[in-house]
Amino acid sequence: MAQLGGTPILVLREGSERTRGRDAQSRNIMAAKTIANAVKSTLGPKGMDKMLVDSMGDVVITNDGATILKEMDIEHPAAKMMVEIAKTQDEEVGDGTTTAVIIAGELLKRAEDLLEQEVHPTLIAAGYRLAAEKAYKILNGMAGDISPKDTDALRKIAITSMTGKGAGTARELLTDLAVNAVRMVAEKGVKEIDIDNIKVEKKMGGSTEDTTLIMGMIIDKERVHPGMPKTVKNAKIALINSAIEIEKTEVDAKIEITAPEQLKAFLEEEEKMLKEMVEKVKASGANVLFCQKGIDDLAQHYLSKEGIVAVRRVKESDMKKLASATSGKILTSLEEVRPDDLGKAGQVEERKIGGEEMIFVEDCQNPKAVSILLRGGTEHVVDELERGMHDALKVIAVALEDGKYVAGGGAAEIELALKLRDYAASVGGREQLAIQAFADAVEVVPRALAENAGLDPIDMLVALRSAHERGEKNAGLDVFKGEPTDMVKAGVIEPLRVKTQAISSGTESATMILRIDDVIASSRASMPAGGGMPPGGGGMGMEGMGDY
Repeated sequence: MAQLGGTPILVLREGSERTRGRDAQSRNIMAAKTIANAVKSTLGPKGMDKMLVDSMGDVVITNDGATILKEMDIEHPAAKMMVEIAKTQDEEVGDGTTTAVIIAGELLKRAEDLLEQEVHPTLIAAGYRLAAEKAYKILNGMAGDISPKDTDALRKIAITSMTGKGAGTARELLTDLAVNAVRMVAEKGVKEIDIDNIKVEKKMGGSTEDTTLIMGMIIDKERVHPGMPKTVKNAKIALINSAIEIEKTEVDAKIEITAPEQLKAFLEEEEKMLKEMVEKVKASGANVLFCQKGIDDLAQHYLSKEGIVAVRRVKESDMKKLASATSGKILTSLEEVRPDDLGKAGQVEERKIGGEEMIFVEDCQNPKAVSILLRGGTEHVVDELERGMHDALKVIAVALEDGKYVAGGGAAEIELALKLRDYAASVGGREQLAIQAFADAVEVVPRALAENAGLDPIDMLVALRSAHERGEKNAGLDVFKGEPTDMVKAGVIEPLRVKTQAISSGTESATMILRIDDVIASSRASMPAGGGMPPGGGGMGMEGMGDY
């Protein structure tokens, strides 16, 4: 509302809420800190899990930062920006979601202290950006090299990622499967690895140790006819994305039948057309058929008589993976089926897994798409295993693409803080204060690791700083021994990009939230009882998360 000569002028719609200046900044920072605090306790191998229950009563148990924030029903706009950090981190590098979020939260917490000292938000944001640019250089300087042939290092990266994700005693098996799977789909001479070519299928039942890597594809379908063979050796596979049935005309057509012989001739012609379709499949030499659309009942019968295994309504994504795995071509019509277009596999078999029939396309030669079948005792176990496997596959791919790794266990963050404090001394102006605040903020990672392991964070930070002052740049916190350890020798390593992306996402979000000094919220047309954004802005039903 503005005033002109004592007369009030309405600018915003009635019922709109406006928060300005320090009040707006405080509310946004509070909301962001609350989100960071929500995931902070999940960090590290001794991090705790969260149980999330949605409005339908469905339960998710996880310690994956991205999943926790995705499942939470968040209202506050600044808090939603924090959720985007986790989403970006998960999509780009697969791991480090919690790290990115708590760094952003800690940067805002330190910025709040500077705001109280009358340091302008623009100067704080500028200092944070300077610190982030320097951080990339420091991380690159301390990174080690990793080659595609270095299986041991790739396994260590995968184990570090999967620790605390429900893998338990099967961690070694799962990491081996993940490393082998990524290597299979990595193409020579191609820098980027597409992990979408690795299909992760989960089935409840059995134990985690029953998880297997299939050199081919698993299709969650069954044969269309019980008379078809369950197993086909030396499979020649036709991939068709059109229906094997009589097409209906686009215009309504009616046929007048005046004699029984006409009806018989009509049905015989339909049967003849379907038989010809099956003959074309047989003539190509195919003994397995995957169809993206439907297969007529009569065509199923003829395919069964010819001993051809057929599967219908296969997803388009699975068809593409089948083509990559078997070196076959997806054809739009049966007219195009040629022997050269067929995919090849050592065996195609229908098996019952977890009470459901599945088709296994196995023993493919040099497959460029593979499958991992995850098993676990309960639905929650296999769901968490799937999230852990996704993270492991992504970090292995990132490590192979970049060929760089850094020490885990908070070692990289302690080294960053040490070097950034030295760098701050060389920067003039109030930006120096922001760089020092940035250095303090990144230490939230080792501090959270210590807290979650039940150790004294102050004692651990002092011990880690002393080790790094002595030149031990890979010294991180071993949460099992409760002391500083050389993380590279201990096998706790992470891809460089996981750290740089966490710094990048955290800094960008923190500076964006920091620069907001005016929040204008329009009135809502209808507000359910008890809903909406609370007047403090930062609660979001998470009051029990504790002080940040």
